[in-house]
Amino acid sequence: MAAKTHDRANQILHLLLQKGTSSVEDLAATVDASSASVRRDLIKLEHRGLVHRTHGGVELAGKLTYEPFRFDAAFPLREERFADEKRRIAIAAAAMVADGETIALSPGTTTTQVARSLRHREGIHLVTSAVNIGMELSSQPNAKVTLTGGSIRWPGSFSMVGATAFHSIQKLYFDKVFMGATGIHPEYGLTVIESDEALILAEMAKHARQVIAVADASKLGMISTNKVCEPSQIHTIITDDSIDPELAEQFRRQHIQVLIV
Repeated sequence: MAAKTHDRANQILHLLLQKGTSSVEDLAATVDASSASVRRDLIKLEHRGLVHRTHGGVELAGKLTYEPFRFDAAFPLREERFADEKRRIAIAAAAMVADGETIALSPGTTTTQVARSLRHREGIHLVTSAVNIGMELSSQPNAKVTLTGGSIRWPGSFSMVGATAFHSIQKLYFDKVFMGATGIHPEYGLTVIESDEALILAEMAKHARQVIAVADASKLGMISTNKVCEPSQIHTIITDDSIDPELAEQFRRQHIQVLIV
């Protein structure tokens, strides 16, 4: 793909990440190109599994290419909660990733959105303990994807835990880890429900230059059962604009950057 065409295709993907769908005419006007050129770009993007063309338009390929939910609808139901907020958070998170970086993603619905927002990026190495995230990115030729391995021990989750996952993370280092949570508190840090998962995520945090928490505002100020990391280990929280301003200030007093989208 020529450099100019490549840049235009990335513009199109960025627009779709924000809007989800668009018409060919609107895209052509925004990127200052002919409709024919945009259609050729869309064909190439569709071949890469990044978009789905529709009659007269296009939509971001946001759904899985396999059927993990045939007998368990729990995960897609969680995805629908605060869906717009999670999309905004994910776009902001993806913008923090530079070409050539090695990043880690924890399991979760918000981090799944982050993964989808990274599909057009090139030259990154993505490590995850989430089976669904690995499957979503498996068809992308321009990114290296590593699954930690491990066991899946409870229903409704794609999270891999256990000794295999733990030891594989011990051998890796990350520029950034994007981490979901059940609760993030200015005094008690980042917490999750399952102790086995907390152990894996804590190891990810230890091996990352930056720990970036991605969570809608309903998770902030909350405390769950098992601690992943202290507030001092969190560099940035990306959340939505319904966060309580006083709570945001409490995090900032802990020297945590709070990015509100």
